[in-house]
Amino acid sequence: MTGSKEDSQDAPPVDLSAEGSEPTKRPGFVYFLGYGIMAPVARLVFRPTITGRDNIPRIGRVILASNHLSFIDSIVIPLVAPRRVQFLAKSTYFTGTGFKGFASRTFFTSIGAVGVERGAGQAAQDALDAGRNILESDSAFAIYPEGTRSLDGRLYKGRTGVAWLALITGAVVVPVGLIGTQEIQPVGAKFPRIRKITVAFGEPLDLSRHGSAESGKARRGATDEIMAAIHALSHQELAGKYNESPPAGTLQKLADRVFPRERV
Repeated sequence: MTGSKEDSQDAPPVDLSAEGSEPTKRPGFVYFLGYGIMAPVARLVFRPTITGRDNIPRIGRVILASNHLSFIDSIVIPLVAPRRVQFLAKSTYFTGTGFKGFASRTFFTSIGAVGVERGAGQAAQDALDAGRNILESDSAFAIYPEGTRSLDGRLYKGRTGVAWLALITGAVVVPVGLIGTQEIQPVGAKFPRIRKITVAFGEPLDLSRHGSAESGKARRGATDEIMAAIHALSHQELAGKYNESPPAGTLQKLADRVFPRERV
């Protein structure tokens, strides 16, 4: 499987060697307390239809790669998975002050979130580094290959960071198809609504046959396989492009044309 022109001309991935970095802290007491309370309440209120839970290995390194329709996705996946799952969230959820900051920090810690800075360059490297540390502690890590949530309900092209993580750590990838979560908390809604949803876990994917994590072709092929598996579960319309904001100005548009890059 081959990618687009921008993928075939990608630069080597950034060096995210874990050497010298601190292991990502595993969820502790707050996580287990929050999970014990929230999971049964969520199942009672939203009555999710869950399929394929047995496809998630109970031990070892596993990436849960999901489509992304709503903010609520990052709450749903950890609450219905049969093992502890960690994912990345905006660092601002952990740095607030006062009671509101305490409540936000406690809530996101309780569902297994790890705070990271958003953005490109060093911020993107730090995010992948955090994901790698989670996986190398033999944990489960959830990620959205589209990069950001879909505002129109279509499934967008996957970014290759998920493949790099799988190939560099040896983790298997379990595709996840979420259906209906955008109806619980649409964009702009302040409070969730009660709606039925479906969470489908697909069969684990061993992507090692695609090749080395250093190969752009291997990363693109592995990512396309992951996205095809997600599509088979979510049945979304395919967008056929990346989900990203347009370039900020003329110079950025020109740079994107002259120096096509791999989306990670």
